[in-house]
Amino acid sequence: MKTITRLLTFVAIFFTTILSCSSHKKTTSEEESLQDIAERVFTLARTQLKYQDSLLQEKTLPRTLDKEGNLVTSDAGWWCSGFFPGSLWLTYQYTKDPEILKEASNNTYKLYVLADRDIDHDIGFQIMSSFERAYLSTGDEKYLPMVRQSAKRLAGRFSPVTKTIKSWNGDKWEWPVIIDNMMNLELLTTGARLIGGAAGDSLMKVAVTHATTTMNNHFREDNTCYHLLDYSTTDGHVKKKQTVQGYSDESAWARGQAWALYGYTMMARETSSLKDITISQSFLKKAEDIARMLLSRLPEEDGIPFWDFDDPKIPEALKDASAGAVMASAFVELSSLTKDKTLSESCKAMYQKQLRALASEKYLAGPRTNGGFLLKHSVGNLPENSEVDVPLSYADYYFLEALSRCSKSSKKSSK
Repeated sequence: MKTITRLLTFVAIFFTTILSCSSHKKTTSEEESLQDIAERVFTLARTQLKYQDSLLQEKTLPRTLDKEGNLVTSDAGWWCSGFFPGSLWLTYQYTKDPEILKEASNNTYKLYVLADRDIDHDIGFQIMSSFERAYLSTGDEKYLPMVRQSAKRLAGRFSPVTKTIKSWNGDKWEWPVIIDNMMNLELLTTGARLIGGAAGDSLMKVAVTHATTTMNNHFREDNTCYHLLDYSTTDGHVKKKQTVQGYSDESAWARGQAWALYGYTMMARETSSLKDITISQSFLKKAEDIARMLLSRLPEEDGIPFWDFDDPKIPEALKDASAGAVMASAFVELSSLTKDKTLSESCKAMYQKQLRALASEKYLAGPRTNGGFLLKHSVGNLPENSEVDVPLSYADYYFLEALSRCSKSSKKSSK
């Protein structure tokens, strides 16, 4: 009798354990809806961003962590200086936390020193993520003069000979243009709407011309892109094609492919109201072609790319969470823009996979850890051994943007 009793007790404990494990499994990110994931991540963001803000000085902004895990900061001049304010604005939009609003405003104010800066194309990254986000979050027009002024300065870097915007100053290249430049064209299209008239039309023309030239020259036959092209200022021909931050000149550097996908998806949206509909259609087609290439090459298990698609060390090569976050945000938008239903569903499946991965313990930091950053495991510039397998501010920004876009899309579909 005792043996039977022990056996029944063992069976009861066994099934209770199984049920408990099953119940626990349902709480993991794999079983959450994207709306629940967004709620969880933005709740974490409130804690992380407040903590990170407490580590900053009057004029500093977060950049990454050093080898000892200490926060590395930058001044406003660093190309990513706008992304921390941008993450704060995205978090405020989602949570309506008044403390986050105050911190977002204070950190955006740090970037006013960029008003007269003109040394590279990165003014688009810096201003769109901060001042434009501030306006979208509050409706306060005090932020718009900085957007207008910066758009004019970016357009001033355009050459009618190369038909491109110069990325960097200096004498290493004659007229360098990097694929990252595609991201900053949104500053011009936004400025075009804000300024209007002939001046606005001029800004839009510069954006369209640069995007078209890049589409014609930057891409290989398989729809992967080079990182940098150097143009001749004499006649505009391409002197050299390089992949500066990738494995080799002919490799597909992951973040570069992410910039390309996002950039052409954005330009398809931004030019959709132009009289010449073929412009938007050509950019949309390019975004679709890039997307199909990426969908065929992204890792099946989580969708987070290795830092370079052609690194021979794959699958032991480093993953790049920042490239995954940028791609996810682009896939969200492209899924609603494309008229190809099969591609749309593939984009949806991919961004859901990527966001679930980024929201898992492998990539998402715990409260008051990771120097206040949300995501771990991003790669900045591996060939230069700079910012390798560390958190980066732009990874957090595009992760939050992707979740915000998903949340808005979900709310629209439920109405």
